[in-house]
Amino acid sequence: MSVQRSIFGEEHKLFQDSVRRFIATEVAPNFDRWEEDGIVSRAFWQAAGAAGILCPQVPEKYGGSGVGFTYNAIVNEELTRAGFIGPQNDLSVHSDVCLGYILHYGNEEQKHKWLPGMVSGETVCAIAMTEPGTGSDLQGIRTRAVLQGDEYVVSGSKTFISNGQHADLVIVVARTNDSLGSRGMSLILVEADRDGFKRGRNLDKLGHKSADTSELFFDAVRVPASNLLGAEGGGFAALMSDLPQERLTIAVACMGAAQRAFDVTCEYVRERQAFGKAVLEFQNTRYKLADLKADLAVGWAFVDQCIAQHERGELTQSNASIAKLWCSEMQGRLVDQCLQFFGGYGFMREYEICRLYADARVQRIYGGTSEIMRELISRNL
Repeated sequence: MSVQRSIFGEEHKLFQDSVRRFIATEVAPNFDRWEEDGIVSRAFWQAAGAAGILCPQVPEKYGGSGVGFTYNAIVNEELTRAGFIGPQNDLSVHSDVCLGYILHYGNEEQKHKWLPGMVSGETVCAIAMTEPGTGSDLQGIRTRAVLQGDEYVVSGSKTFISNGQHADLVIVVARTNDSLGSRGMSLILVEADRDGFKRGRNLDKLGHKSADTSELFFDAVRVPASNLLGAEGGGFAALMSDLPQERLTIAVACMGAAQRAFDVTCEYVRERQAFGKAVLEFQNTRYKLADLKADLAVGWAFVDQCIAQHERGELTQSNASIAKLWCSEMQGRLVDQCLQFFGGYGFMREYEICRLYADARVQRIYGGTSEIMRELISRNL
C-alpha cells in the first residue's frame, strides 16, 4: 500500500524489513517444495526463531522481545502479502493463538519451561480444539481429562489441528467435569512424547497445502496435574477471552492475501493482450478493479483501527468478529473476481492466482465460521 499507516512507527518499520529479509532468504526459496510435501520443514521453525519473529509478545525474562501485538500483525501481513499463506498459518497458530493461553493462564513454572523454546523455535505449539463431531460448537467437545491422583488421564481425538505433525506441546481442550456444561472444560498441556499420544495423518486440503494440519489421538495419555493450564473448569472462559486476538490475526491474514491477489492481477491485466489491447484498458476491468481497490482501502483502515484498539486493551469481541467476517468475505469476493481476469489460466495451479483462490476459502471457516461471526455481532445490535 502507498498510504502511510499510522499504526507503524520507526521500530515497526525496522522489524518489517527484517521479516521481509527472512521471507526472501528462508521462505521464498523453499515454498514450492513445502507445498509439494504438504508441510514446512522443521528447519523453518528454527530459522524463524533465529530471525526473532516467533512470539514477539513474550516478555524479555522468558527470552522474548516483550513488544506489542502490532509486531505479530507485521509477521502475518508480510507473509501473506508475499503469497506464503501456509507458513503464515503455522506461525500464527504458534505465536498468536497458543502463546496467548500460556502467557495469560500459565503459572511461572509453565512460562519458564515453555516460553523460551517457543521463542527459539525449539518448541512448536498447537492447540487442539476441534473434534470429528464438533466444529464451532465448543460445548460439544467430548475429549476427557480425568483426574486420577496427581495425574490427568486424557482420552479423545481431535482433527484439523494446525502444527499437529511438528507440535512438541499441545494445548488440549478437554472436559474435566461432565455435569457443569461449559464450566466443565479445561486446558491441559500435553507433551508430544507422552505414552498414548499419537499423530494421525497430515490432512490433504483444498488450499494451505504447506500448512501442517493433522488428526491427533489421545489414548489414556497421563500428564501430571501441574499440566493444567489455568483453573480447572476455566477452559471455555479462557477460549472466549483469547479468541478476539485469533480473529483479528485472521483478518490481518485475509487483508494481506487479498492485497497479494489484487497486486498480481493488476500486473497481469497490464501485460495480457485481448482484441489488440491490454486487458486493463477495458472499462469493465478498470471499474471492477476500482471497486476492489476501494474494498482493500476500507479493510486496511478497519483492521488497523482494531490493531490499535487491541494494543490499548480495548478490542471487543464484536469488533474482532466484524473484522474477521468482513475481511474474510471480502477476500473471497476479491480472489474470485481476480481469477476471472486470468480466464482459463486462472484455473491452472501454475498461476499464483489459482493457489490464492484455493487458500482463501478456509478463511470463512476456521477461527469461527462467518455464520458464528454474524451470531456474535448480532448480540450487540
